[in-house]
Amino acid sequence: MGTFIRASHFLDRGALSWEPLARSSGAHCRASGERLKNRMDVLSEVLKVVKLEGAIYYNGEFTAPWSFHAPPSHVLAPHFASGGGHVIIYHLLTEGQGFAGLENGKRVPLIAGDIVVFPHGDSHIVGNGARVEPVDMEPELHHILSQGLKLARAGGGGEVTRFVCGYMSCDPQLSRVFLAGLPAIFKVNVRNGEAGRWLENSIRFSVDQADASRAGGEAVMAKLSEVLFIETLRRYISELPPTQTGWLAGVRDPEVGKTLALLHRQPARPWTIADLAQEVGLSRSVLAARFRHYLGEPPIAYLTGWRLQLAAQMLKSSSRSVAEIAAEVGYESEAAFNRAFKRAYRIPPARFRDESRTAEKAPVSADADALRSSRQA
Repeated sequence: MGTFIRASHFLDRGALSWEPLARSSGAHCRASGERLKNRMDVLSEVLKVVKLEGAIYYNGEFTAPWSFHAPPSHVLAPHFASGGGHVIIYHLLTEGQGFAGLENGKRVPLIAGDIVVFPHGDSHIVGNGARVEPVDMEPELHHILSQGLKLARAGGGGEVTRFVCGYMSCDPQLSRVFLAGLPAIFKVNVRNGEAGRWLENSIRFSVDQADASRAGGEAVMAKLSEVLFIETLRRYISELPPTQTGWLAGVRDPEVGKTLALLHRQPARPWTIADLAQEVGLSRSVLAARFRHYLGEPPIAYLTGWRLQLAAQMLKSSSRSVAEIAAEVGYESEAAFNRAFKRAYRIPPARFRDESRTAEKAPVSADADALRSSRQA
């Protein structure tokens, strides 16, 4: 097997292996229970139905001055993700310093322990030292990926920066829930806590040992990539300013977070605003106002959107009938489901399924297909 690491599955409650992994390090955040519980519950409920593929694909040691230009993730997607997954790129600095930024955008300074994430797949520049013309990585992509995790060295001979690059691929429909609340670029420092330091050390050690062909090494690396991504989301949520709104800020709010967890845990239940208010211990008017403040819509409207996103994913990935899927996501009749789905997606469910499957069968480039097959061998 190669050193390019991939993990692909639908996460169920028992498969959220990042939680026991982090717990085993003795490094779980011990912030106040209710807020942390709500945050974890909502992330768990979303992530257990989002198809994740995790990988660490590049291991670099560059000396200043250096700079490279990373292509947008849709260029990388044919190499990384099957089935049209959305690709999120991240870079973790483990030594030295540098910067990252969008093209023609503000540079974000980076220090050791920082992970910088590009959740919407924008092309970007990473570097350190005096301004130099960024090296375009796109023409070298096949060569870069064919090296696996072999240490790559480049630069002008100055200050050393070590980093690893990774990605998370996720279902483009279902991931919109949390991606919509993320900026084009953000960073957190994983060394600000025992859990993050354990993760960084584990990833650095595993990358350095990638050529040793140790039994189970690839599976461990794939899980560590997922753990790092989720820990990064958790830290980002905890660091949001008090005035922030949106889905991620709503997750942090005790009552809104609990409401979101209930809706994601039991989307087919015939929820009413009265049911939800009773569960979270607020009046209907207060809950509706607080939910709208963060999410911009009432709880039941949010639930309708999530049900239809779940249905769209089922239509693409399963052979179950439209009637079965309608019942699975909480519709009492196929006709009512058809009307709701057509309002949201502009076409009926059956046609959506046909068009999605036709798109998935579109050929990828020969180079990307061959490279992906070789990595899975």
